[in-house]
Amino acid sequence: MTATAIEIPLLTLKGQNAEIGPDVKAAVMRVLDSGVFILGAENKAFDSEFAEAIGAKHSLGVDSGTSALELALEAVGVGPGDEVIVPSFTFIATATAVSVLGATPVLADVDPATLTLSPRSVERSLTARTKAVVAVHLFGQAADMDPLLSIAKSKRLALIEDCAQSHLATYKGRTTGAFGALAAFSFYPSKNLGAAGDAGAVTTNDDSLRARVAELRNCGRSCDGGYHHVRIGHNCRLDEIQAAILRVKLLRLAGWTAARRRIAAIYDEGLRDLPLQRPPIGNEDSAPVFHLYTLRCDRRDALAEHLRGQGVGTGVYYPTPVHMQPAYADLGYKSGAFPVSERAAREVLSLPMYAELSATDAGRVVDAVRRFFR
Repeated sequence: MTATAIEIPLLTLKGQNAEIGPDVKAAVMRVLDSGVFILGAENKAFDSEFAEAIGAKHSLGVDSGTSALELALEAVGVGPGDEVIVPSFTFIATATAVSVLGATPVLADVDPATLTLSPRSVERSLTARTKAVVAVHLFGQAADMDPLLSIAKSKRLALIEDCAQSHLATYKGRTTGAFGALAAFSFYPSKNLGAAGDAGAVTTNDDSLRARVAELRNCGRSCDGGYHHVRIGHNCRLDEIQAAILRVKLLRLAGWTAARRRIAAIYDEGLRDLPLQRPPIGNEDSAPVFHLYTLRCDRRDALAEHLRGQGVGTGVYYPTPVHMQPAYADLGYKSGAFPVSERAAREVLSLPMYAELSATDAGRVVDAVRRFFR
């Protein structure tokens, strides 16, 4: 039997690209006409505009979200011999950003409701070598920052936010990306704010950390310019074309975020009485941005197959926790080490989510899920 074609994809950028195409092309031509392609006016403008949107004092564009994490960790002094606590249920770059600096990622479990870093698990993972903690705002849900900030302050640790999926998410009235010592954002094309390729940013309220990241991303060159290199650095700059495209999209981010929340509300109401665990919908004070709408089902694989047959795309983020990845076998964790992460990996299923998804199609997704349980 031939599988049904996917009519409602998990994600598509076609609608977004059609909407903003003329403005994006004008922005690209503006850069080409200027003849300035590296660290020019577009970068400077985007840094200022994105910092304002996040509510941070500083933002610095870099070439990817992974670079943003690495630079943030390096800026607070993470290096060989140090340990950094990260959640096991996350994209693996959260951990590899620690490893490439010669430090050791120490894994912790996540909260069963939000799937973000569990403060209690963090406390159990602390050692004398702990240098920093990375809080991941997973799927657009803000981590519980107050207890994490309290732990970091009491133990004199750097708290880094991984905001790769949380553009404009709020926690107790404040936007993620302005809580920790530094925060790392990804602008991978599929993100809520996505570039036309790899891109990222580091935000901070600290002047000295801002200067350190600026030097690290640009071959260790002094912020004063010239060929005066004050530290060993990297080539992690955001190019002008990506900065210009991101400026176009940033103007629409608030509207796209509102659209995602409307779609999430349709899912939340339509699936309310089913034997599923729905993601928190948020409130006026703390609101997720639904980079993904991820539910949990103990019959996940069967539900995914059913939805595929109904023409609905789905995704599994993430099928294997970090502590069970072959790349980290040497850390010595065993099955059962982080039960919430392991159960989530068996149960999570993401439904279609993008700002251009119509209410009609969101309703069709709900109906398809409901048919599975009937």
